Amino acid sequence: MTAGRFAPSPTGELHVGNLRTAILAWLFARSTGRRFLLRVEDLDRVRAGMEAVQLGELTAVGLSWDGGITRQSERQSHYDDAVSRLRADGRLFECYCTRRDIAEAASAPHVLPGHYPGSCRDLTSVERAAARRERPAALRLRADVGLYEVHDLLHEPYTGAVDDFVVVRNDGVPAYNLAVVVDDAEQGVDQVVRGDDLLSSAPRQAYLGSLLGLPPVEYGHIPLALNPERRRLAKRDGAVTLEALTAAGWQVADIRAVILRSLDLPGDSLDAALAAFDPSRLPREPWIVDPADLSSTDAAPVPPTG
Repeated sequence: MTAGRFAPSPTGELHVGNLRTAILAWLFARSTGRRFLLRVEDLDRVRAGMEAVQLGELTAVGLSWDGGITRQSERQSHYDDAVSRLRADGRLFECYCTRRDIAEAASAPHVLPGHYPGSCRDLTSVERAAARRERPAALRLRADVGLYEVHDLLHEPYTGAVDDFVVVRNDGVPAYNLAVVVDDAEQGVDQVVRGDDLLSSAPRQAYLGSLLGLPPVEYGHIPLALNPERRRLAKRDGAVTLEALTAAGWQVADIRAVILRSLDLPGDSLDAALAAFDPSRLPREPWIVDPADLSSTDAAPVPPTG
C-alpha cells in the first residue's frame, strides 16, 4: 500500500512552518487514500529529548500516523546494502576533497554553482592510496547524466542538475540523499511532500532511485514559511514554536487555524480542511510570518500575510 510521510530531524522544537509542512503532507496523503507515515531522521545533529517533543507537537495539532515510528539510526544495514549494490555496479568512487577544495575547484567556468567539479572521479590507484594517508574518503555516486526530470505536483515536470553527489560521508554516516531514497522505497512511500528548498535535491534522489531499481516518487515541494525579511523562519525570529505561542496565551486550535488559513483552507478542523483540500488551489508564494503578530497575548487568530 502506498504512503506519504513526514520526516523531521530531532534537532529542536518544530516551528509553525514545520507544522504547516506536516499538515500538508498529511492532507496530501489522506486526500489520495495513502497511509501517512512518520520517520525520524536522526542520523546527524540529534538533541536529546527532541524526538518526544516533536511527536507531542504533531499530536497536539491533531495529526496521527499509521503504524509505528521509523528511525534512521536503526536502519544502517539497509543503507549498507544499497551501497554494496552501487559499489558492485561500479557506481561509486572515493573522494578526498575538503569543502575548501570543492569550493575552489567549483569556481571554474564549466562547473555549475554548488556542484561537485569531479576532482577525485578519475584518480589512479596510486593517487587514491596517497590520499587515504591524508584523510578518510567519502563515497560519491558516479553519475552518467547531467539532468534528470521528476514529477512535482506544484511545479509540474521539473528538470534539475545531477552531479557526483555524496552517498556516504567521510565519517561513514549515510548521506541524506541515500538514506531518504532507501527509506522511502522500503516504506512504500511514493508521495514526498516537503519544503521547496529541497526541490533541487529531487532529481538527484530520483536518479539514485532509478539506479537502485526503485519505484518512482511523486513530489510536492511547497513554499516555505519565511520571516518578514523573507528569510527562512527560525526560532530566533521569536514566538514561532507551539511552546512559545501557547506560553504567550494562544490555544493550539487557534495556532492550527492560522496555519490552515495560510493555505486558504477552513481553519475549523483538520477534517474540514481535508474536505476542502485541492492541491491546485494551494498558494504558490511563501507564507510570510510576522512573529510580532504571533507573540501577541491575544489568543484570537491573526490573519496570515503573504
